[in-house]
Amino acid sequence: MMETTWDVYLRNCPCRDVLDLLANKWTALVLGALARGPHRFGELRRAVDGISQKMLTQNLRQLERDGFVTRTVYPTTPPTVEYALTEMGAEVGAHLIALSAWSQANFDRIRSAREEYDGRELQPVR
Repeated sequence: MMETTWDVYLRNCPCRDVLDLLANKWTALVLGALARGPHRFGELRRAVDGISQKMLTQNLRQLERDGFVTRTVYPTTPPTVEYALTEMGAEVGAHLIALSAWSQANFDRIRSAREEYDGRELQPVR
């Protein structure tokens, strides 16, 4: 079987969908929360402050579809549903957690750069 070479920089490359999903802030936060261990839907929603039920549902479905998350339904009344990272989810999650940690560690520098930029006097284009 011939292996396909994917190039995310090409407009029609189907792996851009994966990049879009992984570049989404909610995805990074959901994977980060699940890296701490399996969560039920409500626990996950509380762990990712500010995410709507609809957005969490959409993200979890896409993450499950792409193989990053498993969804396990337990036969209780009412049914208990638990979400957990797959091996691939843990692998990519580690990168997103590192990016989140970098963002937090460097936010003072980022805020200073923003303030400097916002305080500049714009020069007219000639």
